[in-house]
Amino acid sequence: MDNLISFLIAAAIIGAFLFFHLRREKKREQTTRLAMEKGKLRSDGPQSQHPHINNNYCIGCATCTMVCPEGDVLGMVGGKAMIINGYKCIGHGICADSCPVGAIEMVMASPSVAANLPKLSPQFETTVRNMFIIGELGGLALIKNAVNQGRECIDTIAARLAANPRASSPDIADVLIVGAGPAGLTASLRAIEKKMNYITLEEGEIGGTVAKYPRQKLVMTSPVEFPMYGRFKKMELQKENLIEFWSKVMKRADFKCRTGEKVENIVKGDDGVFSVQTAKAQYRAHHVILALGKTGSPRKLGVKGEDLPKVMYRLIEADHYVNKKILIIGGGDSAVEAAMGLAHQVGNSVTLSYRQGSFSRIKDRNAQRIDDCIRKNKIRVLFNSNPLEFRADSVVLDVNGKQEILPNDFVWIFAGGEPPTAFLKKVGVGFGERDITLDGSRAIKEAKETNLVPV
Repeated sequence: MDNLISFLIAAAIIGAFLFFHLRREKKREQTTRLAMEKGKLRSDGPQSQHPHINNNYCIGCATCTMVCPEGDVLGMVGGKAMIINGYKCIGHGICADSCPVGAIEMVMASPSVAANLPKLSPQFETTVRNMFIIGELGGLALIKNAVNQGRECIDTIAARLAANPRASSPDIADVLIVGAGPAGLTASLRAIEKKMNYITLEEGEIGGTVAKYPRQKLVMTSPVEFPMYGRFKKMELQKENLIEFWSKVMKRADFKCRTGEKVENIVKGDDGVFSVQTAKAQYRAHHVILALGKTGSPRKLGVKGEDLPKVMYRLIEADHYVNKKILIIGGGDSAVEAAMGLAHQVGNSVTLSYRQGSFSRIKDRNAQRIDDCIRKNKIRVLFNSNPLEFRADSVVLDVNGKQEILPNDFVWIFAGGEPPTAFLKKVGVGFGERDITLDGSRAIKEAKETNLVPV
């Protein structure tokens, strides 16, 4: 009798769990269908790496829809997973890793989307032989991808050097790496590990864009492995975790990085050797890796008074600003995160100005947090607004066609950056349809197995 009662209790618990799970999934599917019918889903699709779902294998478990850090990139329709907000996808790949039946693979965006990206082989090689591009400049976001590409790219170069040995020369590096962000630093570490003659150049500070992030910003949501240092097993890493690690790297005697040197031109000679010109010196190398990042120089608005010292484009330490009247301009994740960071400092009055009528491209977690800040009156948001003039102690805004003057101490503009497209074209990099169709490591593996890509 006791066994029967235990069995019935267990059955009831399992039944209740299944009931609520199915009801929740049905509700989510109804929400997705309703949005599709009303045309509320964005028509623009994935911009780079994203999941491709084989519905012949999908079993409708909805695991992929629940693990995505970006929220509703995927949804359930007709008992099958599908992309419903592809523009939000930045290529985490967690959905593919978590699929229990292998119904998801990571692929690149369509050629039409990739037309404004450098043309790369599965080995991240540009149309210029022995010149490579890694990191977000090649179309893949995420530090994890940048780290993996930095390691794989050096492996490719090491294999080429082994296949075609060259006489050692102190004046010609095996590889010159442009950029010391996550991709460039990883490539540098791998070059040390491979005992290669290398040099790394960085126009700003080591750490790239990550070094300019606000304090405690979440920068990684999956484990990653760095050459010579092993695997970072945490599922979440903040900016400080990476900066601390990079500080250790900088102290290495064999870490050769020259900061404050912006590359102005790269010319490939008839002998196949690259000449890399900076304002301070000229370098020569058999291979070049461009890990420049995607944003480039901050995009300016051309508004009167924009050259005032109080107008800035990057927020590094929010806690340095207290009891101030602050205006943030922009509607992306960077703008929203900066506004929230500053709003939590003592005495700050923060206004967020955005030219559109609503936020449309921010992560779900940021959308929830900014809504909470608005409800608690921590941040004032002015939609359909544009700055007209920056003054020493105020800002003039156009808000829904009417002028409004705000008392102001500091302004941050988050309008994106000017990508280094002109520079890439100057050095001969071609743009257009991508050769790479799968995520980096798998594409390289398949290409090698079918002898399609020379190593």
